[in-house]
Amino acid sequence: MTNGGVQVLVATHSPIIASLPGATVLELDDDGCHGRAWDDLDLVMHHRSFCDSPWRYLRHLE
Repeated sequence: MTNGGVQVLVATHSPIIASLPGATVLELDDDGCHGRAWDDLDLVMHHRSFCDSPWRYLRHLE
């Protein structure tokens, strides 16, 4: 890079890693690769849903 910066590509299912300040978040889906706001990520929605009602997910383990 000519500006002396660093570029890092991280694939994650962690809403914490995806929330790093200054990060450009890209989400892959059936239609390709799209820039997304953190609040609009599916992984954030699922994480919030789990925290709101863990039994909805954990009932599948019984």
